[in-house]
Amino acid sequence: MPKPDESPDIVPIAKNRRARYDYSILDTFEAGLVLTGSEVKSLRDGKANLSDAYGTVRDGEIYILNLHISPYERASYNNHEPTRTRKLLLHKREIERLIGAIERQGLTLVPLELYFKRGIAKVVLALGKGKKLHDKRESERTRDADREIARAVRTR
Repeated sequence: MPKPDESPDIVPIAKNRRARYDYSILDTFEAGLVLTGSEVKSLRDGKANLSDAYGTVRDGEIYILNLHISPYERASYNNHEPTRTRKLLLHKREIERLIGAIERQGLTLVPLELYFKRGIAKVVLALGKGKKLHDKRESERTRDADREIARAVRTR
């Protein structure tokens, strides 16, 4: 029997691979998105890009900016704007915690992945602190060392 967290009906849409390279991830949150019909249909086709997206706080609510969802080809006059600001749905305690971390600690809210969970569009947000160039080099060195260790263990 699958655990509640590991639901088999999660359909991935997009991942932000660059985020883990540019930011050291401190905490993650799952949030819902307020979308229009043409945006949902475009997401079902897998037409989304998280690379430039980030989260922000406005009037006590969390929004995601620069999330690019391509216009749906078969939509008529009521198609959506690709990079419009979208509201995120979180619990009040999570919003308060994120506001505190963003405003007081100077952390960044970065989306890591976008997927459908039981038919509902969700985004995984991470509180991240920007890495400096030497931190990125260090993480590359450790990743390369881990790969070499894994190769050595495999060949033995």
